[in-house]
Amino acid sequence: MNINEYQAPSQLLKDKIILVTGAGDGIGKTAAVTFARHGATVVLLGRTISKLEKTYDLIVSETLPEPAIYPINFEGASEKDYNDMCDRLNEEFGLVDGILYNAAELGDRTPIENYAADVWMRLFQVNVHSPFMMTKALLPLLRKSEGASVLFTGSSVGYKGRAYWGAYAASKAAAENLMQTLADEEDGTSRVRINSINPGGTRTPMRAKAYPAENPGSVKTPDALMPSYLYFMGKDSEGISGKQFNTTEFRDS
Repeated sequence: MNINEYQAPSQLLKDKIILVTGAGDGIGKTAAVTFARHGATVVLLGRTISKLEKTYDLIVSETLPEPAIYPINFEGASEKDYNDMCDRLNEEFGLVDGILYNAAELGDRTPIENYAADVWMRLFQVNVHSPFMMTKALLPLLRKSEGASVLFTGSSVGYKGRAYWGAYAASKAAAENLMQTLADEEDGTSRVRINSINPGGTRTPMRAKAYPAENPGSVKTPDALMPSYLYFMGKDSEGISGKQFNTTEFRDS
């Protein structure tokens, strides 16, 4: 089956509690709205409240399940902040059925010898350390679900490093390893599955920053990705874990 052509049932995610990081823009915004359209109660996470509010308003305008806004700055969040998040989500919902790690920093496009150490550290904080601390804190709530799905956002430079991609490439590679480690640890001990998806070239603000001379019309929109995102969040992907999904096929982890 070509998962990019997956036909999701209309209520695939009915009554599911799904967290989306970077939900104020790009793929995260589209995914949050799409999950809501398929019945999920979506928790919108990000640092720019005005953007999260626009996603919230869009979901509410379609009379979909009312989402929640959870402002958080991944660059500065500490382990305590994620533990507090767990406590609040437990009080409000009692469990978590899914997480989409979409928020990321691009950083500088420059040779390693010129790479600023503070930028390097910031990217690892946002792209690796935050998903680590958040997953660690929320695992008890994920394990309460009948079949929770954690989905990391991959990149081709996370599979193979490329000149001038610096901390972005290195952090995406680390996030892939984190995904695989988590999947291996949960295998046989819970119903939590953990995978990654590389969206490839997609019309987003980050893509425009990385490729300023590119014609936006030459790359797909986030909407084109949603069949595969729904597949991984829904019950039809149960039993699949530790996999890297890239465009039309799985890569063995």
